[in-house]
Amino acid sequence: MDGLDAYLALAADLADIAGATIRPYFRVPLAVDDKPDLSPVTAADRAAEAAMRGLIAARFPAHGVIGEEYGAEREGAEFVWVLDPIDGTKSFISGVPLFGTLIALAHRGRPVLGVIDQPISRERWVGAAGRPTTFNGRPVRCRPCPGLAAATVFATTPDMFTGADAAAFNRVAGAAKLVRFGADCYAYGLLALGFVDVVIEASLKPYDFSAMVPIVAGAGGVATDWDGAELGLASDGRVLVAGDRRTHQAALARLAP
Repeated sequence: MDGLDAYLALAADLADIAGATIRPYFRVPLAVDDKPDLSPVTAADRAAEAAMRGLIAARFPAHGVIGEEYGAEREGAEFVWVLDPIDGTKSFISGVPLFGTLIALAHRGRPVLGVIDQPISRERWVGAAGRPTTFNGRPVRCRPCPGLAAATVFATTPDMFTGADAAAFNRVAGAAKLVRFGADCYAYGLLALGFVDVVIEASLKPYDFSAMVPIVAGAGGVATDWDGAELGLASDGRVLVAGDRRTHQAALARLAP
């Protein structure tokens, strides 16, 4: 894609400025506000997103932006940056370093670049269309997993699954070797590193999942919705990611009603 190197350079700078903004707020007394959906937000979330938006506007003023804290601008643009300054705010406010800054670039609605940055441990995953995913600069790959009986499955919380979605998740979880909760975006990074096999989520927003799409693909994994369709900005927020296509197919079969 034309301009990809420039977009990757900006993404790195966005992660750097977000991390520098977030680190002074970690494990210090901090006011926590509740948004209308009762999810928490802090000054760190707001300041990091504002800093990233300022950098995007300075470098690529025609690009759109969708962010968790400040909404959408020019969301119909050909290129749209998708930002979650702190994915895992509940972990952040609890002093747990299992959160991350998510940065994605969507081209015509499809994520083509993604960054997961953990600003405390200084860990960074970068994925881009047609290129291998890197972790702190070195290429990484998902591990083979022949089926759910051998799989480690992650989700952020069981509370995100209700009604038929809860039943579907339980069908997958019941067949898995190990089920864990609570890692937010970090679980997708671990999948790209070969330590997790499946991540299943529901009720996500584009800023929650867009960054991991090119990261997982570039590490050899598969990222779709629960119907097996490609993920994009218009997806319904139900996400199924696997490091091995065999496990992905097995999970899809159990998610089906």
